[in-house]
Amino acid sequence: MLITTDPAALKPLLLSQARLLGLDLGAKTIGLAIGTLDVGIATPLTTIRRTKFKQDAAELMALVKKENIAALVLGLPFNMDGSEGSRAQSTRAFARNLAPFGPPPILLFDERLSSAAAFEGMKEAGLSRRNREAMIDAAAAAIILQDALDRLRTINPAD
Repeated sequence: MLITTDPAALKPLLLSQARLLGLDLGAKTIGLAIGTLDVGIATPLTTIRRTKFKQDAAELMALVKKENIAALVLGLPFNMDGSEGSRAQSTRAFARNLAPFGPPPILLFDERLSSAAAFEGMKEAGLSRRNREAMIDAAAAAIILQDALDRLRTINPAD
């Protein structure tokens, strides 16, 4: 199983119609978004309420199978100075712990400010506080996935 922070390492493994699943890991939830490389648009999908890791992983892998997902894009929470803190270590551990469940390749992708951007976007769209809170994780996952799709689409396969 490939786990990488380099989009160029993932790109050769993907067909142009590949479906990708973006994940925004939180302490209580996992926000999910879906998108395809050829269309290049990420869409919020749903949120998984976290319980035990095995249950979370099983639910995630069922969705991967159902949606025919070719790769996961997991938001990696860097500190603002670019360093990795405990949240980044937890995210890396989550990715490693998925290995026995047979996930597709995983791209760990910088997620700095994704939740803040999602919150502001929903606020500007006029969503109520209650609706923003219900949708924030999936919206953040869509921002992470959109950034990754944009980056993947600029990579020349010959590079």
